[in-house]
Amino acid sequence: MKNYDVFVIGSGMAGMNIANKCASKGLRVGITDKLPYGGTCALRGCDPKKIMLGPTEVKHLADNLHEKQISEVPAIYWQEAMKFKQDFVDAMPPKIEKSYEKNKIDTFHRSAKFISETQLQVGNETIEAGKIIIATGAKPRELEIPGEEYAMDSTDFLNFQFLPSSLLFIGGGYIAFEFAHMAARFGSKVTIVHKGRRPLENFDPFIVDQLTEATKQMGIQLVLNTNVTAIEKANGAFCVTGKGESGEKKWEAAQVINSAGRSPAIFDMDLEKANVAFGEKGVEVNEYLQSTTNPNVYAAGDAADTDGIPLTPVAVMEGHIVASNILKGNIKKPDYTAIPTVVFTLPTMASVGFSEEEAVKKGLNFKVNKDRVPDWFTAKRINEKTYAYKTLIEKETGKILGAHLIGPHAEEIINLFAMAIKAGFTSKDLKTIILTYPSSSSDVVYMV
Repeated sequence: MKNYDVFVIGSGMAGMNIANKCASKGLRVGITDKLPYGGTCALRGCDPKKIMLGPTEVKHLADNLHEKQISEVPAIYWQEAMKFKQDFVDAMPPKIEKSYEKNKIDTFHRSAKFISETQLQVGNETIEAGKIIIATGAKPRELEIPGEEYAMDSTDFLNFQFLPSSLLFIGGGYIAFEFAHMAARFGSKVTIVHKGRRPLENFDPFIVDQLTEATKQMGIQLVLNTNVTAIEKANGAFCVTGKGESGEKKWEAAQVINSAGRSPAIFDMDLEKANVAFGEKGVEVNEYLQSTTNPNVYAAGDAADTDGIPLTPVAVMEGHIVASNILKGNIKKPDYTAIPTVVFTLPTMASVGFSEEEAVKKGLNFKVNKDRVPDWFTAKRINEKTYAYKTLIEKETGKILGAHLIGPHAEEIINLFAMAIKAGFTSKDLKTIILTYPSSSSDVVYMV
């Protein structure tokens, strides 16, 4: 049996930060991951996705400026982009493992199962630890339909050596929209089938409407209020059956992608043997990210049931908090206010703070500023047809309660609103700050 002060299950951003921080303070630390070290963001999500989006950004800008300022739209190539992406991904796990070795962290490459409240089975090794951290992230949600085994997931999509000629995405969340936009610009025929009456339910409806229209203009077929009920093999492709208000309908696609959301990757760890309470949203934790039923266990990132959005920056923050609470006792609590989130479509959609619906439910007294502004200089200069905003301003104080954007550099502009909400800035504060011009960020003064 091997003994540790701290043992971390999962080597994504949360687990990595916990392991390195605890080891740097002299604790004996071990870490395991059944997948290559790096986690979803670095290897199977945000980073490789953003690399693959690079060529599509060039193409989108060229499409906008075609016959305005340039004469030719460049061709983009999936295979070449994939090779460029893979160079980044392949370099990450050994780099991370080297950092663990430097910090004298023992590394394992096996799944972990609980034996008791303080013991784990990791491959052939029995591990005992004073503190065990569950940071296993999330995985694609099961579809629970006939033919589910034929659907690939986001990881498979980012590893396609050849892009299928047609794709059907099951689910209308951010993964579906980001990958649908990417695939369409690389030349694939794309369909999104979503069970709800509107896609991207967690984002502002006014802003989502702008993205929906831009998506349709690209030639992407968006099917709403339809449940996918089966997937079948058909003529070297796949036939997808869906049922909506108008009855049953079928689509054919070269490949089907399950983008129907993600669930915590915790259900095969024998948590019951460790007296760790959990539910569909993850491990039940208290305000210090400690298991509510086993004080020896902490959880962070997508594996924990918290009020945080399942985003990499949130996992990083929670990792630092767990490490501090292990080292110094339970002294730190996560703060989930003003966390920005982005849908990396083109145009980009971003949000931070309260939605209008949330603000109403909380009984806040606020005003709404919103408009479509493709004639503003930020959009006009690059001939971008989609640019809109909605901001929520508290009437009594003038404080920014929420901001929702779509358009050029929305992923950057939203950070200004996040800082404003966090710092308690008012609309007057933002209007009187001197910002660079001409720049996208200078538009904030007209949005508040």
